[in-house]
Amino acid sequence: MLVNAKEMLTAAKAGHYAVGQFNINNLEWTKAVLQVAQEMKAPVILGVSEGAGKYMGGFRTVQAMVEAMDKEFGITVPVCTHLDHGTYEGAYKCIKAGFTSIMFDGSHFPIDENVAKTVELTHAAHMLGLTIEAEVGAIGGEEDGVVGMGECADPDECKRIADLGVDMLAAGIGNIHGKYPANWKGLSFETLAKVQEKTGLMPLVLHGGSGIPDEMVKKAITLGVSKVNVNTECQLSFAAATRAYIEAGKDNEGKGYDPRKLLAPGFEAIKQTIREKIKLFGSDGKA
Repeated sequence: MLVNAKEMLTAAKAGHYAVGQFNINNLEWTKAVLQVAQEMKAPVILGVSEGAGKYMGGFRTVQAMVEAMDKEFGITVPVCTHLDHGTYEGAYKCIKAGFTSIMFDGSHFPIDENVAKTVELTHAAHMLGLTIEAEVGAIGGEEDGVVGMGECADPDECKRIADLGVDMLAAGIGNIHGKYPANWKGLSFETLAKVQEKTGLMPLVLHGGSGIPDEMVKKAITLGVSKVNVNTECQLSFAAATRAYIEAGKDNEGKGYDPRKLLAPGFEAIKQTIREKIKLFGSDGKA
């Protein structure tokens, strides 16, 4: 059931749990997320970066694939298609493609420019019934060429963006995309608490959810995080399972080279990772 993210995040905020955003990269990823969400009766957000969208044949292709799977599998839980770390231009492409939600990442712009572009895109999204996520404070690591050092957001700037009427806010609190380095200092819960105080009931988003210790994730949820993004962890589990299959020589057994067999272990590994994350976020049984 394709919807925007408004109702699911409002419920998550009130219920003190978080909705998982699982980025999709191809058919296997999409199928895995939808099937596990239905199995666990959990609302879910399908994140699509601009790079992944291009890789899969464009945002229209992605949206059509999700809509078709949603019907074919008889999905009854709330599902949202969401642009992840979108540019100004990319946001409009997703709106036209039929996505139910967008993210505009204006964190690398001066705050006044971030505000101006966010205002425009919020109006465009809400006119069509879409939800919108904005960002303040760069997330560490790299996402589609946008590089951040993990700077903490300014709570006052977060309030400026939240007051524009966006539906969710990503605030940098020391989180990082990709693998976390051994010398990572951890999340700044002090910053998170101040951002929540300034933004009131605004659902907050934790990017870079792969590799953050479980107890930190749980604490972030108690401090206002209502959406947690996961991508790298699914990629790593897929890669490990696929490597094990090939190194065991199973691709040379019978028709083990058939993509449906070759990709099956990785597909199952993604599903297991998603199950674990949904349990951690507390969103199982919430749909």
